[in-house]
Formats: sequence, structure tokens, C-alpha cells
Amino acid sequence: MTTNTASAVPEPKRGTGVGIPRFAGRSLDLLYLPAIAVLGVFTLWPLANGVLLSLTDWDGFSPQRSFVGIENYLRLFEDPNFRTALGNTFLYGVGSTVLQQVIGLGLALALDRHVRGRGVARAIIYLPVLVSPVVMGTMYYLFLSYNGGGLNDLIIALGGQRTAWLSDSGTAIALIVAVNSLQFAGISMVIYLAGLQSIPTVYYEAARLDGAGAVQSFRHITVPMLQPAFATSIVLNLIGGMKLFDVIQVLTAGGPGYATHSVSTLIAKMYFGSQRAGYASSMGVVLFLIIAVFTLVLNTVLNRRRMDQL
Repeated sequence: MTTNTASAVPEPKRGTGVGIPRFAGRSLDLLYLPAIAVLGVFTLWPLANGVLLSLTDWDGFSPQRSFVGIENYLRLFEDPNFRTALGNTFLYGVGSTVLQQVIGLGLALALDRHVRGRGVARAIIYLPVLVSPVVMGTMYYLFLSYNGGGLNDLIIALGGQRTAWLSDSGTAIALIVAVNSLQFAGISMVIYLAGLQSIPTVYYEAARLDGAGAVQSFRHITVPMLQPAFATSIVLNLIGGMKLFDVIQVLTAGGPGYATHSVSTLIAKMYFGSQRAGYASSMGVVLFLIIAVFTLVLNTVLNRRRMDQL
């Protein structure tokens, strides 16, 4: 004689609290409060305070401030120094993003192979990311200095003449982009390595059986499968490049004149150098809006492209 053990187990009565507790949803909602508090104190409140300051003529020190409305924003479009800094900000952002993708993807492809010492190589390449940008900028400044710089000393030893690398605005901007890209290319490398290692090897094996070469496999397998990695790396690099401050401040301090200023360094100069805190705050608000719009548009375009290739 057999018995049905399943039927012997009594079913829980409805409303007895078996399963999810009655107040579990509310308890879980309370867990969000610390994160919301931190976000409000360290992000939302400073942002709102910056917007309010941008509507005043505060000098940053005195307790008195006068409301001037949008006057600071109107001055921005008439300020040639701000227009120069805004153009440089785009150059730093786009230039650093493109260069870091090329370097990072190239390093990831090279170090994704099973070669001896690849772990050590990855660590060495990523090491500059852990170094402060101020320290990295100082190292390159000593290397590029006109008098006593390592690069000029090498050129003189080879029979050449000294070059003022950081005195020409075009050369200085290119060097700032290069220094920033070389330091943070390790981030792109790690992102692309993670993407490459998530691609099933069966795709490449099938491509080889069909007679596809390395270039065709890269174009039709690697690039489409790396779309999420592309989106992450490009957005992070663009935001970092458009906020660039430390390297510029150490290498050129925005000079010669205002030729290499970014919006971030110009904000610091207006706030601490010229004591125009209200005007500097308006620059900060504009920079925030530009980065937010760029990030939103870029995320939309990259996600749409990724969905089209699925």
C-alpha cells in the first residue's frame, strides 16, 4: 500500500504570512534611504547650490551676494576665453576618447592571447591608472620642460636644438591629450579584455571552418560582440576627458594665455584667481549640461546600434 506524500503535506493558508512577509516591501524600501541620503547630500544639494550661485555675483568670500539672474550666462557667450576653453574641452574629450579606444583595444587584443607573462603585462599597463594625475602630470612636465627636460636633453645629445613643447598652444593641447590617454588607456584595456573573454570561442571556430580570415572574424564577430564594451568605454572616457583638470593645471596651467584652458581649469581660475564665484558657477552648470546631453545622446546612439546588430 502506497501513500501520496505530497498530498499529506498541508497547504499553507492564505494570509498566514508564509512566503514573503507582509511588510517586506516596506522594509526593503527603507534600505534605499542611506543611498538616497548620500546622493542628496553629496550630489543633488551641491548641484542645486551651484545653480543658485550662478544666479548671483558672489565673490566666493564675502557673506553678501546680489541676485543678477541670467546675467552670468549671457556673459559666457560674449567671453572669448570661455569660448576657447569650451572648444578645448571638446578637443580633450573627443581626442582622449578616440586615442584611448585605439590604444585600449589594441592592448586588449594583444594581451587576450595565451602568452607568457600576460598577467604581469596587464598589471604594468594598468598601473598608471592608480597614479594621481597630478603626479603623472608632474612627471611629464619634467620630461617636456624647456630647460633640463629629459626630451630636450636627449635631442641635444643627438645634435638637435631645444624645443618649447608646452609654449605652443597646438602642441600643448596634443600633448595633454596624449598624456591623459596614455595614463587611462588601461581602463579601456580592462573593459575590452572583459568583453573579449565573454565571446564564445565557438564563433571563431565556425568562422575558420567557413574560411574566414583574422580580419573578417574581427569585423563580423569581435566588433559586434564588443558593442557593450564600446558603449561603456566610450562614455567613461568622454566624461573623463571633458572634465580634464589636473594634467592641464600641472603641464600648462591653461597657458600660454588662455590657449589651453578647459572649462574645468577656467572655473578654478575664475573662482580662486578672479574671485568671481557666481560667474564660475555658471560655467560649471553649463559644463554639467553639456556632459549630460553628450552622455545621453551617446548612450542612445550606441544602444540603438547594438540592438540593430543583435
